Amino acid sequence: MTSVAPPSLGERLHPLTIDCRTDGTGRAVLCARGEVVHGCADILAEALAELPAGTGRVELDMVGVIFMDTAGQQFLDTLRDYGRRHLIPVSATNWHGQPRRILELIGLDTTDPLRPADPNPPARPSPAPLPSPVSLERAEQLHDLREEIEHLRRAIASRPVIDQARGILMATHGCTSDEAWHILREASQLSNTKLHTVAAAITSGTESDGPPPPDEVRVALRRALERRGQ
Repeated sequence: MTSVAPPSLGERLHPLTIDCRTDGTGRAVLCARGEVVHGCADILAEALAELPAGTGRVELDMVGVIFMDTAGQQFLDTLRDYGRRHLIPVSATNWHGQPRRILELIGLDTTDPLRPADPNPPARPSPAPLPSPVSLERAEQLHDLREEIEHLRRAIASRPVIDQARGILMATHGCTSDEAWHILREASQLSNTKLHTVAAAITSGTESDGPPPPDEVRVALRRALERRGQ
């Protein structure tokens, strides 16, 4: 026995179908496949109405359902109401993928949302309230502002060293302030070294007991000066 979604649902890529099989114990297994959307509760009602007399248990297998929208609640209510009217146990199991996530979002049991609730459930801590979109936006703006302030702090801290290095290049190679700045930047790029580190290497190298610049910085400076014709 197979129940199929009506033509109004036929335009969907995976219209709902429900196959039914029974055994000698009075158990009926309904295997659903496709998408549970508006109108699918009627398909389930038709499948239930065709169950043979003497059915003592109905199990709805959802393993073949790949999508479910808000109509899933009415779909489950249809099965639950059938069980109450006929005084038989019903279940809906084998949830996975997107339909399972829907159950999780609305707080239903993902093993069997029709399972009777425990009259004495264990106490659970209240979940923390979800942040509002406004608070999330403000938190992101605060994060960006903190990063910007940190960048400014670093720039301010490194400025004296960079200015000293520019002065040394101007005095040593007779270049202008702008040319010294470009030489520093180019040496930083060529040596893959931070600009502040290049400037610090130049200033410390001019001291009487200061260490010479590292090889990669020294080579990059020479190349930058050659490109500038210094």
